[in-house]
Amino acid sequence: MELSELGLDDALAQQASCAAGLRLARVTAVDRGRYVVRNEQGEVPAELTGRFLHAAASAMDMPCVGDWVCVQYHDAGSHASIHDLVPRRSFLRRKSPGKNIDFQMIAANIDVAFIVQSCHFDFNVRRLERYLVMVNEGQIEPVLLLTKTDLVSVEELERMLSAIRAAGITARIVPLSNVTGEGVAQVQKIMAPGKTYCLLGSSGVGKTTLINQLLGQGELATGAVSHTGEGRHTTTRRHLILLANGALLIDMPGMRELGIMNADEGLDDSFTDIATLAAQCRFADCSHTGEPGCAIRKAIENGELNAEHYQGYLKLKAESAFNEMSYLDKRKKDKAFGKMVKSVLKGRRK
Repeated sequence: MELSELGLDDALAQQASCAAGLRLARVTAVDRGRYVVRNEQGEVPAELTGRFLHAAASAMDMPCVGDWVCVQYHDAGSHASIHDLVPRRSFLRRKSPGKNIDFQMIAANIDVAFIVQSCHFDFNVRRLERYLVMVNEGQIEPVLLLTKTDLVSVEELERMLSAIRAAGITARIVPLSNVTGEGVAQVQKIMAPGKTYCLLGSSGVGKTTLINQLLGQGELATGAVSHTGEGRHTTTRRHLILLANGALLIDMPGMRELGIMNADEGLDDSFTDIATLAAQCRFADCSHTGEPGCAIRKAIENGELNAEHYQGYLKLKAESAFNEMSYLDKRKKDKAFGKMVKSVLKGRRK
């Protein structure tokens, strides 16, 4: 196997210069601080060096699935230590779940993100918008997969598609049924050898079943789906899978929380219709509340802009700004604490 088959293209290769004695490998699995890396010879377990841990300033500096790393192999290549992280071309991250104000890295170096929603119980345009902000912020191309189309009528499916387009979402949409096989061939056609893809969505929307379809065999266990349609996802860790056609796919557990933080670019890319209208306002600093000549208010009144879509944008923008302020405040406190510790240690040495 060549590294190009693991997703290493010319752009990444130019940045992937490892020191003498180190070799390039890709992180294929992460589970509670334990890593698995893969190179031309295969997969082995790996751990971070003490120097790497000491140099990491935040969670964003830690390796995640899809990262390229410089490793040193030990004991005839049976395990490895990770020394350096190659700069990422693209990434998926979110605010850490719960009250902790920090970033959580999910995956890296992804070409296309399949955002999966079930037509049965799970369909939610506002959640789609959240996923799109996350994907666009990380410079990844989004494709929407609407699964379980066999459980809804043609008219219901058309209403869902119309709701997506009414929200200004222009990404490609593939209706999909793991029962009838509808759409699976389209997904396979999108996936090219040497390119990396990921599946994003809630538990029980059919991600693992789709992977089994793409693999052509039932290698991944699926959980029972409850009467609510939510299901129990059996994926317990993020891992990268090499498909028969040469494409690479990252599977990951369903995410209950999709916190947005420091995502101005992702918001602009996901709500281009609102950004375009805002540029047409009479005043450059228009707040879109009561100023004369406001293009956004006019578009809402004329029915050209969906009011719920605009409110969703405002909510995500406010959430991103609030979390960013909290994050910067946390970083300042961390730096102040670090300085205090160094000062105390310095005093003890005297």
